[in-house]
Amino acid sequence: MKMGGNKGMNLCAVLVMMLVGGKWVEVEAEVHHVVGGDRGWDPASDLVSWSSGRVFRVGDQIWLTYSVAQGLVGEVKSREEYEACDVRKPIKMYTQGLHSIPLESEGMRYFVSTDPDNCKNGLKLHLQVLPNHPTTHTTLEAAAPATPSASPPNTLPMLPIIFCLIMGLAY
Repeated sequence: MKMGGNKGMNLCAVLVMMLVGGKWVEVEAEVHHVVGGDRGWDPASDLVSWSSGRVFRVGDQIWLTYSVAQGLVGEVKSREEYEACDVRKPIKMYTQGLHSIPLESEGMRYFVSTDPDNCKNGLKLHLQVLPNHPTTHTTLEAAAPATPSASPPNTLPMLPIIFCLIMGLAY
């Protein structure tokens, strides 16, 4: 028996044990959501349609881009404040026109325009932040379409098996 055959079979055994033992690491992306898409946080944006179908997870970020002349953005703590467009006691006020907001914990987040008319006409956003996946993360930018697409099947865990078959046939 060739020495290379033992090395290949040993590597094959390690890869199979990693696969079977659950140590295979999948890559899940952190998503950067630009609120409102191309229009940003704007009275002409349909934030309800923009946010429907999107999944927000711990580790993602939302980006607010807006004209300060049309009002600021306040984050409020309750559904009642959100519905009433009440920014008298905001958790945080965003005032610069461009903000990256990390989604660091699970739960509901509420954002409203400080302009009462804009807020009452729909310039507000609520989102549910879900737990992140227990996997390694990379960063991607969210695609513009609001309709989710089906994920392709994950064939990455099959690679060790294919490798082992090739190594077995080669030696």
